[in-house]
Amino acid sequence: MKITGLNLDISWKNKEQNFQQIEKELQNQQADIFLLPEMFSTGFCMDAAEVSDKNQESLEFLKKLAKEQDAVFCGSAPVEENGKFYNRMYFVAPDLKTDFYDKRHLFSFSGEDKVYTPGKERVIVHYKGFRILLQVCYDLRFPVFARNNDDYDVILYVANWPEKRVEAWEHLLKARAIENLSFVFGLNRIGTDGNNLFYKESSHCFFADGKEISERQGNIVNAELNLEELNDFRNHFQFLNDRDSFSIEL
Repeated sequence: MKITGLNLDISWKNKEQNFQQIEKELQNQQADIFLLPEMFSTGFCMDAAEVSDKNQESLEFLKKLAKEQDAVFCGSAPVEENGKFYNRMYFVAPDLKTDFYDKRHLFSFSGEDKVYTPGKERVIVHYKGFRILLQVCYDLRFPVFARNNDDYDVILYVANWPEKRVEAWEHLLKARAIENLSFVFGLNRIGTDGNNLFYKESSHCFFADGKEISERQGNIVNAELNLEELNDFRNHFQFLNDRDSFSIEL
């Protein structure tokens, strides 16, 4: 399975411009899954009442691309629903079947927890034989929530993770892959946001042994995921059998 991520320089609070840029950069690409950054349509913005989708604008855009390119499109967007705001990660299949995950761990350092509502479900989707755990940015710092109970093969992280803390992002992505015997694809944005935070190119895909398997072509990051190779590795190194048993209260 091929995953292609777009290192997008997100235009602040400008959905139409971001939609146009995404279409332009991905129009000649081919993949099974296309991955877009956290809040790809607006940037990581706390002005939720202003920027949140009221009419599923970002979702409709993902559906349009999924149908046109016969591929999954995945990314998060700010959403208003029943008077509450969510940082919602969509996973839209070519047949337009849509799964979503609402970000569980809200970034209190920026006040995200004061504006958005945390998700209450851990979401794993199934696609082309792979079991895929959906995660957003700050979730990466909480390994218990991402612990592999032998129920997934891939973690997808979408993020707005600034350069000043990027070493944590890169080290933790690799750690999640190693400790969970999983593929981990972490897609970050690039450029400068409306808060003058700078984001360097720092998207990666790691195999279960911590080896990077992604390749870059301009703003595009590609990775080929081989499930047979992963299962062979897991059968040889059966570390998940020794994991601790626990439950998470959501």
